[in-house]
Amino acid sequence: MMPSAPSNADRDAGETPEPHARGNDTGIDAVTGAFSYSGQAIAGALLAADRSVRTLTGHPERAPQATQIEAHPLHFDDPAQLCSSLEGVTTLYNTYWVRFAHDGVDHERAVVNSKTLFEAARRDGVARIVHISITNPTIDSPYPYFRGKALVERSLMEVGLPYSILRPAILFGGDGVLLNNIAWLLRRLPVFGVGGRGDYRIRGIHIDDLARLCVAKGGEHHDSVTDAVGPESPTFLELVTSIRNAVGSHARIVRVPPPLVPPMARLLGLFLHDVLLSRDEYGAMASGLASTAGAATGPTALSDWLNENASVLGLHYANEIDRHFSSGAR
Repeated sequence: MMPSAPSNADRDAGETPEPHARGNDTGIDAVTGAFSYSGQAIAGALLAADRSVRTLTGHPERAPQATQIEAHPLHFDDPAQLCSSLEGVTTLYNTYWVRFAHDGVDHERAVVNSKTLFEAARRDGVARIVHISITNPTIDSPYPYFRGKALVERSLMEVGLPYSILRPAILFGGDGVLLNNIAWLLRRLPVFGVGGRGDYRIRGIHIDDLARLCVAKGGEHHDSVTDAVGPESPTFLELVTSIRNAVGSHARIVRVPPPLVPPMARLLGLFLHDVLLSRDEYGAMASGLASTAGAATGPTALSDWLNENASVLGLHYANEIDRHFSSGAR
C-alpha cells in the first residue's frame, strides 16, 4: 500500500484512494487463479517480465513448493480480507469465473463475486484491471455464461478503474481441456457425433498469446475492449476432422440432430464423472458465439499447433471437475 492511501480500517465504502503508480520495478501484479490454466500462463508471462506476482486463489494449498508467487486466499465472503490481499497491487489480472454451476456456485454467484473483487480493488487503490471475458457477451443473452460475462464487464466499467477487457472464445495450448478431450474421444470411440451441419466456427487463441496480450494491456493507460483471437476460424466439423487426422484416429464423424447433442454429452459425462459439454455451451457454439470477424490479436495458428502436438494430444483425459474442485488438483 502506498503511504498516501488510507488503511483498510480507515477506508469509507464510498472513498476512492489514489491508484498505485505502475512502474517497471515497483508494485505487485495480482493474478486470480495463478495455479490454474489461464492464470498460470499470465503469471508466467509476468514473471518472465521480472514482475512481482501475487495470486488470489480459492486453493492456496495447491501452490507448488518452489514458486515465486505469493499466494493469498480469494475471500469473496470477507471484503476486508480481500482488500488486505490486494495491498500494494498495481495491476489485477482477473481470470475468475465458473464454466458451469457446481458445488453451490453458479453464474449469478460468480457475477456477485466478481463485483466484490472489483470493489475491493477500487477501495485498495489498484491502478488497473485486466479482465478475461468471452467473445460476444450480451446482457440479454439466453445463455447464463454469456449473460453473466456481460454483467461482469458492465460492473468493471462502472467501478471507476482503468481497465482492459480481453474476449477469447476458446483457448488451446498448454494443458487445455477442450481440444485434448476431443482428441481423447477420437482416439477411443468408433464414432464421434457433430451437432447439425457442424458449420459453426471456432476462433481459438493460444494460451501463451493470450498471456502476452494480457501483460501488454497491463502496461497501457487507457480503457479497451479487445477480442483475443488467433488467425484461424475453422468450422467445428473442420476442427474435429483436423484433430482426427492429426492423431491418426479412424473414428467415423457423423452428424447428429442438434437436440441429441446435450443428452449424449451428459451420458458420456456421467461415465467420466465430468461435464463434457453443457446444453448452453452447445447452444452458444452452434449460434456462432465462439467466433468473431475481427483481425487476429494472437499470432499462433491453431492448425500449426495441432500438427506440432498431435503425438501427445488426447493421450490422457483432462477432467474439468477434478481440476477445479478436487483438493488434490492444481
